[in-house]
Amino acid sequence: MAHLLGAETVSLEFPTKTVFDSVTVGLNEGDRIGVVGRNGDGKSTLLKLLAKTLQPDSGRVTYRGSLKVGMLTQVDSFAGVTTIGEAVVGQRPEHEWAGDPKVRDVLAGLLGDLDWSKTIDELSGGQRRRVALAALLVQDWDVVMLDEPTNHLDVEGVAWLADHLNRRWPANQGGLLVVTHDRWFLDEVCNYTWEVHDGIIEPFEGGYAAYILQRVERDRSAAASESRRQNLLRKELAWLRRGAPARTTKPKFRMDAAAELISNEPNPRDSVALSKLATTRLGKDVLDAEDLSYEVAGRTLLHDVTWRLGPGDRFGLVGVNGAGKTTLLKLLTGELTPSAGRVKRGKTVQVAVLTQDVQELDEFADERIYELIAREKSYFVVDKQEVSTSSLVEQLGFTKAQLQTPIKELSGGQRRRLQFLRLLFGEPNVLILDEPTNDLDTDILTAMEHMLDSWPGTLIVVSHDRYLLERVTDQQYALLGDGSLRHLTGGIEQYLKLRAASLGTKVETKASVPVSTGLKGAALRDAEKNLARIERALQKLSTDEAEVHAKMGEHSQEDFEGLAKLVKLQNDLNQKREDLEAEWLETSEALA
Repeated sequence: MAHLLGAETVSLEFPTKTVFDSVTVGLNEGDRIGVVGRNGDGKSTLLKLLAKTLQPDSGRVTYRGSLKVGMLTQVDSFAGVTTIGEAVVGQRPEHEWAGDPKVRDVLAGLLGDLDWSKTIDELSGGQRRRVALAALLVQDWDVVMLDEPTNHLDVEGVAWLADHLNRRWPANQGGLLVVTHDRWFLDEVCNYTWEVHDGIIEPFEGGYAAYILQRVERDRSAAASESRRQNLLRKELAWLRRGAPARTTKPKFRMDAAAELISNEPNPRDSVALSKLATTRLGKDVLDAEDLSYEVAGRTLLHDVTWRLGPGDRFGLVGVNGAGKTTLLKLLTGELTPSAGRVKRGKTVQVAVLTQDVQELDEFADERIYELIAREKSYFVVDKQEVSTSSLVEQLGFTKAQLQTPIKELSGGQRRRLQFLRLLFGEPNVLILDEPTNDLDTDILTAMEHMLDSWPGTLIVVSHDRYLLERVTDQQYALLGDGSLRHLTGGIEQYLKLRAASLGTKVETKASVPVSTGLKGAALRDAEKNLARIERALQKLSTDEAEVHAKMGEHSQEDFEGLAKLVKLQNDLNQKREDLEAEWLETSEALA
C-alpha cells in the first residue's frame, strides 16, 4: 500500500512531562486508525503533530507529494464568517455545491434541522460542533484527522458519520485518523488502533474489540503486574465475546487463544443475583410512571407514557434532541410535576442523578478533592462486601497526588468522575446517569462499567454512546419525538430503523412534496387502515408488557414454575412486538 504520511523519531516535551519519546509511526493508503489512550497522554497532541500545526522538539513529519490533510480540532473556530452557510460552503455558487452528492449527503446528515441564515453566535455548542464537522467534510481531502468528532452527536448522527466515513475513505484509498472515546464508532470505522501511553504509540490491528483481545494477550504474555487493570480488561473481553459476538469476526489473529483467556471468566452480570440484592434493598415497588403527560409552551412533550421500573432493572433511554429525555427523568425524580398522570415511588427509594453539567460541584470549587472525600463515608457495601472509598477513587483514575487538586481546577472528565463517586458514596438504590461518557477515556469508561456491573440497584442511563448502552443496560427504550415511549426489543438498531422511517415521512411533509406511494384507491385506504391497526396493537402490547413486568416484580422468587410461565409470556410478547414492528416498517415503506 502507498505511504501517505509519517512521523520519524519524533520527540516532544512539555515543561512537566515527556509527551513522546522518539516515536515513529506511518499512515498508508486505506488506513482508518482509531487513537485511544488515557486523557492527557497525548492523543490530541499526536494529531496536531501529524497535521503539522505543532512542531516536534526533534524528528520530523513527512507527507507524500501534494497531500491534502484536513483536521477537526476540539475547539471550533469560525474566524471571518457570520452565518452557517458561509461557514460550510463559503462563497461557492449554490448550483455548484447543491449539485455535489457529497455535499448534499453531509448537509442532510449533520445540518438538516438548522436554518442556514442563522449566525454562528446563535448556535449551541453542539450545533457549532456539527457545523464545524460539516465544513470539513464537504471539502476534498486525502487524509482526514478528527479529534472527538462524535461529541454532541446523537445515536443517529454517530451512525451516519460512521457510514459516511466508510464510504468516503474505503479500505483502498485515502486515510483517516480519529481520536474518540466512542467504542462502537471505533469498531465500525477503524481497521487499526493506536494506543498512546507512556510517551510511545503502540499499534494494534482492528477496531476496539480487536484491540482489547490483543491487549489482554499482551498483558498476559508480559506477566503484567497491574493485576487489577488486567482483570477489568478480561471482564471487558468476556462481554465482547458473549454479549456482542459479531464484533469478534473482524480480528485476524488466533481466536482460539483469545477464547482460552476467558474460558473461566464469569458472565459480566448475574441478573438473578442482582435482582435479589436489589429487591432486598428496594422492596417490590420502585418507580411507576402511569399515563404520564407533560406540556411546555403549548407543546405536548410526553403523552400517556407508562413506564414501570422494578428492582434491579437496567434501562437505557435514547431519543432525538428535544424529545423529552431529561424531562422524563425530572418527572421520575419529582423535579417536575406532570400535566396529567402520576409517578408512584416506592417507600425505600433513594434516587441519585449524575447530571450533564455536574454543577453540583460548583459549591465546593475552592476545596481540594481529598477534603471533599474526607466528609464522605470511609467505606460502603457493594454486593455484600465492604469497599473503601480510596479503592474506588483509585479505580476511577485519581492518583494520590491528584487528590491535592482544587476542584475548580479539575477538567470536565475529572469533575464527572468525582461526582459519580460522590453519588456512589451516598449508597442510592436508584441511579440515573444523564450522558455519563462525556470527557471520559476508554479506560475510565471500562472502570465505570465494572463498578456498575456489581452495583445492585435500579439503573437508568441516558446516553448517545451506543456501546455503553449495550454494555451496562439490559433493555432500551426510546422517545421518538411523538410523545410516546417505545420499548426497543431489537435494541439500538431497531431505534435507527424506526427513526429512518419517521424522518422520511417528516422530510416530505416539511418540503410539501406530494406523496407518491404507488398505491391508489382501495389499496391505499387498506394500507392506511392497516397502519392504524398496527399502531393500536403496539399500544395495547405496551400495556400488556407493563402488566407482565409488574407481575414478575411481585412474584415469589421461589415459585420457579410460575416465574417460568411469566418469562415465556414475556418472550411471546417480545416476539409479537418484533412481528408488529416489522409489519409497521413494511407498511410505512409501501405508503412512503
